[in-house]
Amino acid sequence: MNQSAPEAKLPSIGDYYSATQLRADRWSALREAAESLTRHGHTGKRGAKLVAEAEALLVALDPIERYWAFPGYTAFSHMKRMLGARTIPEFAFAARRVARALATGAYRRRAVPLTTGDADADVLDDDASLSPSDRALGRPYFEVIIVDHVSDAQEKWLRSSLLAMRRPEDNFAYEAVVVPSLEDALIGILFNHNVQAVVVRPGLALKSLNKLKILNNYLSRFGEEEDVDALEPGDYGPETCRLIAKVRPELDTYLVTDRSAEDIAGLDLGGCRRVFYNQEDFLELHLNILRGVNRRYKTPFFTALKEYSKQPTGVFHAMPISRGKSITRSHWIQDMGEFYGANIFLAETSATSGGLDSLLEPRGPIKEAQEFASRAFGSRQTFFATNGTSTCNKIVVQALVSPGDIVLVDRDCHKSHHYGMVLAGANVVYMESYPLDRYSMYGAVPLHEIKGKLLALKAAGKLDRVRMVLLTNCTFDGIVYNVERVMEECLAIKKNLVFLWDEAWFAFARYGPTYRQRTGMNAANVLRERLRSPEHAKAYEIQQKKLEGADDETLLKTRLLPPPDARVRVYATQSTHKTLTSLRQGSMIHVNDQDFKGEVEQSFHEAYMTHTSTSPNYQIIASLDVGRRQVELEGFEFVQHQVEAAMGVRRAVATHPLLKKYFRILTAGDMIPEEYRESGVTSYYDAELGWSDQWDIWTRDEFVLDPTRVTLAVGGTGYDGDTFKTRILMEKHGIQINKTSRNTVLFMTNIGTTRSSVAYLIEVLVEIARDLDELLDDASKMEKLGFERRVRSLVEQVPPLPDFSRFHDAFRSAGDTPEGDIRRAFFLAYDEDNCDYLDLDGSLRDALEEGRELVSAGFIIPYPPGFPILVPGQVISREILAFMRALDVSEIHGYRPDLGLRVFNDAALESAAEKHV
Repeated sequence: MNQSAPEAKLPSIGDYYSATQLRADRWSALREAAESLTRHGHTGKRGAKLVAEAEALLVALDPIERYWAFPGYTAFSHMKRMLGARTIPEFAFAARRVARALATGAYRRRAVPLTTGDADADVLDDDASLSPSDRALGRPYFEVIIVDHVSDAQEKWLRSSLLAMRRPEDNFAYEAVVVPSLEDALIGILFNHNVQAVVVRPGLALKSLNKLKILNNYLSRFGEEEDVDALEPGDYGPETCRLIAKVRPELDTYLVTDRSAEDIAGLDLGGCRRVFYNQEDFLELHLNILRGVNRRYKTPFFTALKEYSKQPTGVFHAMPISRGKSITRSHWIQDMGEFYGANIFLAETSATSGGLDSLLEPRGPIKEAQEFASRAFGSRQTFFATNGTSTCNKIVVQALVSPGDIVLVDRDCHKSHHYGMVLAGANVVYMESYPLDRYSMYGAVPLHEIKGKLLALKAAGKLDRVRMVLLTNCTFDGIVYNVERVMEECLAIKKNLVFLWDEAWFAFARYGPTYRQRTGMNAANVLRERLRSPEHAKAYEIQQKKLEGADDETLLKTRLLPPPDARVRVYATQSTHKTLTSLRQGSMIHVNDQDFKGEVEQSFHEAYMTHTSTSPNYQIIASLDVGRRQVELEGFEFVQHQVEAAMGVRRAVATHPLLKKYFRILTAGDMIPEEYRESGVTSYYDAELGWSDQWDIWTRDEFVLDPTRVTLAVGGTGYDGDTFKTRILMEKHGIQINKTSRNTVLFMTNIGTTRSSVAYLIEVLVEIARDLDELLDDASKMEKLGFERRVRSLVEQVPPLPDFSRFHDAFRSAGDTPEGDIRRAFFLAYDEDNCDYLDLDGSLRDALEEGRELVSAGFIIPYPPGFPILVPGQVISREILAFMRALDVSEIHGYRPDLGLRVFNDAALESAAEKHV
């Protein structure tokens, strides 16, 4: 078979980031080849070439189709025979139906006939035109993997025996696919996003015979961590269950075994939901499979809200809009009712009206929905919030931090954390992230910086006052911490330290196996298990003997182990609405704190009551419930597509000759210094080397780059980031983005991003580059010099980012440690008599040159970059002044251009110092 023909039209297999993309493109190409064969025939030179094309595409698809129930390997093999027999019309019909059904998802809603003799062969293919209400009436579809090394006849019997148990009254529809080995099961669950359950039978083998490299890339993720070669055959089944739970914990597994109950009881079976002992009870297996999927499908609060909206109710409480009455009776706002529809108003009610549940004191469907969310995200408790992660951050800080407690804070974190420190009365130690001056952004806080601050506080005798470490993971720009290692080493210094991970932009990470290892909840669960193990206790004792009498420098260079009695105390706040499906401001707080019940529960409840509205929006709560259902059932699929979309953008910009002239996507090598990249990998994609092993990078490096954050350097266009965003992307092309820096714009793919969206973005960038080419072709010499000067200004003449200077002594406690009382400084500024305004280019500059110590009276937050460069009580340095003067952004929160920068006057500082003493 000639495989060169299709490769000339399509990217090579090595160019594909995922086998899912490869499969979709190969089926589309097969349909085109089959239709060409129908038009031109299979004889002659042209016909032979088309046949060779189709044969090569079938060869590429053959190892892939073994993991999918549709069209099924039996049907796929029949298509190969049809092409071999040159029955072209039948082959073309089948290829067209499969390609169409895969593109539209029609196979999920009905049987798709692949032979022209079927009675309903003329049924329209275009299921994509179905309305949402029609789709909602159908039964959700999924696939079940059966792991067993059997003959073709036995495989057919297994599938038919299980599928024969399906009934018309079942809530879900499913098909089964049989794979022979443990490795094939792992490939299947990582490749086939339709899989919701796995049945592991005793006859399975260990190794896969599938040698397609793009599929075996999935297996490389476990090569170093799991020694599967050492397994005995009797352990293949239990180990398969354990590994499935590690890779995709949301899936249901069922073990069929001939081992005794006593043997099985002592084994780790992961999330195995049922063990069947050497019996072929297919009805019971079928019912368990449906029950397991329904467990994730249930949405207690959304269902309750829907039922409430159907009830006839007389409204006599303080919500005129409830049931839509104030709208339907109006002569002037009927357009609002028409725009939003009836259901949103029928479901509008209050917790005090009865019939539903209270977010502040949940006992019914809200409580159950939060418990489901806790299961879905790996926490011990989960709490819903309807006014964003800003409020979640303040709730956690207020619940855990008392006035005078020391908190280590990522200095360029979201402003809600800084305000949370004010509310709690914390003494703040700001930690420095590594700067990326060239792109006017910060990275993340290195581990040696965190450990250094903790060791300094320990040396000063203040470790008992240190309460919390607060970090942003991942950062807005996509820098991700090695969460597990950070917590391990910090707990080695203070064993009951609390961690707050701001995962506002990282809620989706739980459902990507690569991502999950760097989430707060997953790391907390791993640590809890590890600290209980005898192996860890022994390793800790050995290290303690080795480090006896070690100085701080040695401790900084050593990967420290926490004591076995360390307490795992982890909180994560997530903006569900930012990266998953939820209405605006829908957020969650996830808790994995061993001391929550005994120490924190009451104060957490009080903080939650303080910041949560007594009239929360029920639509937001319902959307959180539904968003949880979605990620438990299809989060893996959507996150995979999200990553694939971003990788497609990276590859396109890296390889397109016109785009490379003006644009560049920043790589890990650009955004993470070499000393924090143990893997040595600089980029996820290289035009010559292809794709890097993402699993290896995420397992080893201190910091990694979230590939779904695509930071595009636009300085080469002569436009600054804000202008490129507003005038070029939004006004001219209708492309919306959130964040810019002086010379970059940030594109974020999400679970709703499609390949069409990516294609449009690339088209727009090509058009912009082409317009620049034409503009420069027609430009005069002086115009070209002006363009080059603008580019140099944006690319080379970038002001350095200032470090945090220090808190003024009036707001610091005694000693050499840097903590400051931000609360006292914040409220001192409430009295205008304590403040003066100084002009940046006049009185402020002159005062600094005279050697005066000037102290900020408020938060100064330029957009971009969007983090405070000054906080209340902070001494203003020359570097900060230089940075502010160099800023060319449209807004600086806290700065009054008409008055200047607000600072404390000398009298206020003297008075504050006296009261402090």
